[in-house]
Amino acid sequence: METLRKHEITLRVRYSETDGQARLHHANFFNIFELGRTEMLRAAGVSYRDLEDQGILLVVKQVRCDYHLPVRFDDELRLVTTTISSRGARVRHQYEVFLGDQLVAEGESMIACVGRQGSARRLPDVLQLD
Repeated sequence: METLRKHEITLRVRYSETDGQARLHHANFFNIFELGRTEMLRAAGVSYRDLEDQGILLVVKQVRCDYHLPVRFDDELRLVTTTISSRGARVRHQYEVFLGDQLVAEGESMIACVGRQGSARRLPDVLQLD
């Protein structure tokens, strides 16, 4: 397993993710960010499920999103997830969501690694940057 610094996926906006104006609801960008983290881990050779089976839980400590342009049902988006920093029990990611070449949203998250009882624990190697 190797730590990935950057990972990219494409996804399509589903109808159920839109609001009354047929635009991707703002809260769903956080689901997209989570998808980026999950798929980045999978590309590195491990899944969230694997980590949870080992008693390693990854919880959101902080997340933010800046919205630039609306996206609509059936738009194909490109999500770039970048690991900015990784130290101790925390990992920070940056997200950029594109529609074609246009940046439609960007954000960051801080994820904490905890055990089943909620106490902080060191990040697994797959999340450690060199």
